[in-house]
Amino acid sequence: MFSIVVPLFNESKNIIPLLKEIESSLKDYDNYEIVLINDSSTDNTAKVISNITNESIKIINNIDNKGQSFSIHKGIELSSNETIITLDGDGQNDPRDIPKLLNLYFTNDKIKLVGGIRKKRQDSYIKIFSSKIANYIRSKILSDNCKDTGCSLKVFSKNIFLDFPYFDGMHRFLPALFKGYSYKTTFIEVNHRKRKYGVSKYGTINRLFKGIRDIIRVKKIINNYNKI
Repeated sequence: MFSIVVPLFNESKNIIPLLKEIESSLKDYDNYEIVLINDSSTDNTAKVISNITNESIKIINNIDNKGQSFSIHKGIELSSNETIITLDGDGQNDPRDIPKLLNLYFTNDKIKLVGGIRKKRQDSYIKIFSSKIANYIRSKILSDNCKDTGCSLKVFSKNIFLDFPYFDGMHRFLPALFKGYSYKTTFIEVNHRKRKYGVSKYGTINRLFKGIRDIIRVKKIINNYNKI
């Protein structure tokens, strides 16, 4: 049993194809739910998800635009299962990779987070370059052993996640937080695809500077935890 948490912001054209891909990829699995969190989209996202009648799909609508971390956190809080899978709603994560992550997670009780490492990223050069800079700085300071903490495709423990102090941007630091709290993590390569519909909400320069600030925040969170 597991819950798939998918944050959405202006992804009206991507939702239904993504749900069909998830269903196809997980045809050998039973007893899972999908949690869709609409982060106050300004397109037709709310209308599209309001027409979904599948009882295994839970729909949450944020009254205001709260951002990806808030949406993921809220979706996890309201999920029904201990095992959580996260992936983006833009279709760039490949649902066919989910069984690989689940198999690794469920066959080793000591592993509490399995993260994807995007191979051959299908993003703009500036996005890839800025991510490499952020990953380099983060890995030097936090030593999380993760080459691609920004990959949204992850499997992890709900209860451990909810123990972490919430902050905006925390979804990008889950490998560091799990490792900092002395939980075992591992990573495998996953597919990455070009966005078919919509536009990226990625703010390169702003996210880079915010990321550096958040690295310092995460370092303090881990240090405080280890003092207990």
